[in-house]
Amino acid sequence: MQIDPRIMQSIEKMGWSEPTPVQDATIPIMMEGKDVMAQAQTGTGKTAAFGIPLLQKISKGKTPSAIILVPTRELGVQVSEEITRLGEFMELVTIPVYGGASIEVQFDQLRKGVDIVVGTPGRVIDHIRRGTLDLRNIKFLVLDEADRMLDMGFIDDIRYIISKLPKQRNTYLFSATLPGEIRDLAIEHMKDPKQINISEEKLVLPSTEQAYINVGRKNKIWALCRILDTEKPKAIVFCHTKRMVDILARTLTSYGYPVAAIHGDLTQARREKVLEDFRAGKIMVLIATDVAARGLDIEGVTHVINYDIPDNPEVYVHRIGRTGRAGREGKAITFVTSEEEHLLKDIKEFSGAGVAQADVPHTEGRDTVRKVWDFDEMADIFGMIKFRINLGRADKMASADLSNLLAKKARISDFAIGHIEVGEQNSVIEVHKDVALKAINAIRGADHRGKKLTFEPVKK
Repeated sequence: MQIDPRIMQSIEKMGWSEPTPVQDATIPIMMEGKDVMAQAQTGTGKTAAFGIPLLQKISKGKTPSAIILVPTRELGVQVSEEITRLGEFMELVTIPVYGGASIEVQFDQLRKGVDIVVGTPGRVIDHIRRGTLDLRNIKFLVLDEADRMLDMGFIDDIRYIISKLPKQRNTYLFSATLPGEIRDLAIEHMKDPKQINISEEKLVLPSTEQAYINVGRKNKIWALCRILDTEKPKAIVFCHTKRMVDILARTLTSYGYPVAAIHGDLTQARREKVLEDFRAGKIMVLIATDVAARGLDIEGVTHVINYDIPDNPEVYVHRIGRTGRAGREGKAITFVTSEEEHLLKDIKEFSGAGVAQADVPHTEGRDTVRKVWDFDEMADIFGMIKFRINLGRADKMASADLSNLLAKKARISDFAIGHIEVGEQNSVIEVHKDVALKAINAIRGADHRGKKLTFEPVKK
């Protein structure tokens, strides 16, 4: 790729040994001076894909030569930090500009001289209108996560910013999807762009081990604590809602785990403090909504845990892209309830990667959280649960005998007892979930003709 030795020195220092597919496909084209429109998911190494050519092709000046537009403040900070690391042995200056941070500090940075600006559309426009961002020497424009900016309503802002840029420039567009408006934008403002599409098979990095655990809603917290206790991960745990994020963060904190929550309702100062503590290792578990699924680039994340399985397979890919980055090994674990099996099937088909079934890990000593009976998870669509009892034909028991035994000992109605399958040594009895605990407490350990009874749920 004929990369500058100073950039290669940074790459080696960062521990990267080979390019990712998106880097392999786009860097040579950008080095040739062509526009690129690349469809690639977050987590595939796209920041370096456009960052390396920018660093290589621009020369130091008082006003910026490149501007990178991003949808969120978090992504802006991370892109700026990664390009700064890549350019560590060069004299180029990269800064992020975004709302929620001091504009006075940004004024000072821009006055001192900047080579690459990474910014959210709103704050970039603010600087343009104040006259504090000089765009006359911009030679490169990057639209990062263009579809996300479209979703957030930034398309008109982007068009405004582009109207203020020199016509003679290179434009690079990176997007997880390419909806019509994004394609129209590319056709209108790019010069015969080379289209790159990283195939679905490559979306999920091969260094990410994927697994799922069948666990009911009531035992998710038990399973999560088991994973935290046995694997000691640096993890991001995803939940559907802000309320669930807050509840889970408070619960885990009460158990003594170093965790914090991050979602859209936090102030910018609080979000930055949480991310700073997570990067520094003061917090080992980040509980997040999907606001963090795209754009969070934190080194050393060993695990992504989908506490709530996402409804959309693309969201799954974005989430697990937080680990296994830059060729490092990572692990993605998804909790799946019985009623969510169809979502798991969709994820497997979309990603084209193996998602293996796993068990909740065994831990020595006492559990932080005790596993509970989750009868809703065990029951079929009629509310019936199958139990195995250690009585059968060898004990001269027929189905009527077993039904009478259960009704008498547990004091439950015949209507709560379903189908009975009598075996030689063991039999299977269906019991309605509403009386399941009563049946367990009455039968387990009870005596029948000198025999101590067992009564265990049958796994689906």
